[in-house]
Amino acid sequence: MKIEPFTAEREWTVEGIPVLRAEAAVPRPVPAADRTARRVRRYYQAQLRAFLGYCEQWLLPQAAAEYQAALASSAPLPSFRAELRYEITCQDGRFLSLYTQSREAAAPGQTLLTRRGDTWDLAAGYPVPLSAFFPPRSPWRRQILTLAAEEIRRRERSGAARYHEDWPRLLRRRFNPQNYYLTPEGLTVFYPMYAIAPPAEGIPTFLLPYGGADGPAAPEAAEP
Repeated sequence: MKIEPFTAEREWTVEGIPVLRAEAAVPRPVPAADRTARRVRRYYQAQLRAFLGYCEQWLLPQAAAEYQAALASSAPLPSFRAELRYEITCQDGRFLSLYTQSREAAAPGQTLLTRRGDTWDLAAGYPVPLSAFFPPRSPWRRQILTLAAEEIRRRERSGAARYHEDWPRLLRRRFNPQNYYLTPEGLTVFYPMYAIAPPAEGIPTFLLPYGGADGPAAPEAAEP
């Protein structure tokens, strides 16, 4: 399946002054010649519309309020920006795996990242559940959490990252099996920004190499 970016830009103004700008790029199969390609295209077109709707409904009022406050205090006028991008992380004849990520930048130093992972079975035309990459009846959730906990301890010992004090509890409570994507090296699970670590850590990700006693199966060996 050939994928090309579909882009869109939108700018909102208050009293003729731009206060919010949104830029987006989502994946678009070309040509949309079969059922799977059409379904994938509709899915990301809907995501694009939802993103622009969110910008207008939630971010624009904030940007307008900041603009009026700056005008009243003779402060520099703010400029809000929002972006939606995607990255294809693995693509072969059977699976298409990627993530989309939005970025909201408002006041200096304030940035919010939101990521969504998708892995498509190109034959069936539907998303693939995380459990498909582990043996049947495997305790895959426990295996993932164990490997993630080991990685967090290693990162903290080396000083490479910092997590919330109660991260063991948050790691379990905030785990979402939909938050994953495939890469050539392994399966990556991720947590939302703020969920288990301070915002400086961005979106925490954990790579689970394929194979091994506790690792996921490579895509070619996954359950159909």
